[in-house]
Amino acid sequence: MKITLLTGKTFDIYQELGIDLIIKKSAQAKKLTLRIDSKERKPVLTLPKRYSQKKAIEFVSLHKSWIEECLQKLPPSKKFEPEESISLMGKKYILQHCPEKRCGAKIEEDKIIVSGAREFFHRRVCDFCKKTAAKELLKKTKQMAKKIGCHVNHVTIKDTKSRWGSCSSLDNINYNWRIVLAPEFVIDYLIAHEVSHLLHQNHSSDFWDCVYQLYAKAPEGKEWLKAHGKELYIYE
Repeated sequence: MKITLLTGKTFDIYQELGIDLIIKKSAQAKKLTLRIDSKERKPVLTLPKRYSQKKAIEFVSLHKSWIEECLQKLPPSKKFEPEESISLMGKKYILQHCPEKRCGAKIEEDKIIVSGAREFFHRRVCDFCKKTAAKELLKKTKQMAKKIGCHVNHVTIKDTKSRWGSCSSLDNINYNWRIVLAPEFVIDYLIAHEVSHLLHQNHSSDFWDCVYQLYAKAPEGKEWLKAHGKELYIYE
């Protein structure tokens, strides 16, 4: 068995562990930490710079039961299917396959019409979700930033492994495209969270005050994302 480093390098570990593991080396980390990457469906070990391979193996071995339990709780991955009901920007739609049409994907009343061959169905729904995210999240982000007198340079939609959003010191905001599948109050919470980072590049009390001032239902959105966010990663 091998452990895979984020650099692409690998090194052998004891066969008896039987766990596929991603290791992230960090100069900033002060201790060993484990988390589950919902997209890769693997545990991730953050390894401080001075920790040895032996220490890493001992730590993972100690937490093997926890890792296995978390992996078993992950919902199985799936693809978008015809006649499936999904939430997009807080509204419910039925996915309808119309192979004879030439629209790619578009909304018609309470349906998302998807054209083309069946094998392209999932990809076209994903592309439509990302396109919708780019348009709607940009609009909502600019509106919310205006409330606190801030300007957003760029909003980018990404296929990130674990982060729902991020805000750079250059006032650029990134979102995970899957957030558009969440309820509207969750989407608005995430936008309030990232917009608040335009003023506060930390998670101080001032930051959270800003989040809650921007969006009153932020606590509910935060809790939903914590409890159910991993369920959105079933779509690859």
